[in-house]
Amino acid sequence: MAEVKNIIKNRRAEHDYHILDTYEAGIALEGLEVKSLRMGNISLQDSFAKVEDGEIYLCDAHISPYSHSDNRNYDPKRRRKLLMNKREIRRLWGRTQQSGFTLVPVSMHFNEKGRAKVQIAVAKGKHLYDKRERLKKEELNREKASALKERNRRD
Repeated sequence: MAEVKNIIKNRRAEHDYHILDTYEAGIALEGLEVKSLRMGNISLQDSFAKVEDGEIYLCDAHISPYSHSDNRNYDPKRRRKLLMNKREIRRLWGRTQQSGFTLVPVSMHFNEKGRAKVQIAVAKGKHLYDKRERLKKEELNREKASALKERNRRD
C-alpha cells in the first residue's frame, strides 16, 4: 500500500485557534491545480472554509499556477468546493452558527489512491494572552531541556 503524502500543514492555525474537531474532505480541483499541488505550490495561510446553500467551500487558499502551463486567466485564490457527506456538512454548519467558531484548513495531503484531501477543523479563536501563555510554556520547556542537556554533559 502507498503512504499518505503530506503536501502542507497550516501551522498558523494551531497558533491562532483552539482546534476542537477535525474532518477530512475531498477537494474539487482543475487538472493543472493537481500538478501544482504535487509540486507543493500552495499556501493555506489566511484561508478558511465556509458553508453556503448546503455545500462547503474552501476560500482564499492560494494554489500557484502550474509552471509549465500557459493559463493566463487562472485565479489562484478561487473558491474550491469541498466534498463531504451531507450529514457532516449540516453538523459543521450547526457548529459554525455558534458564536466564535470557524472552519479552518489544518493540512492538505494525497491519500493512498492519489486523491487530494483537506483536513478542516472546527476552531475557536485564541486570545492574545492564550498565545503568550503558550509561548512562555514552550520557552520554559526549551530552557529545561537545555539545562538537563548541560547537566548530563558535565556528568
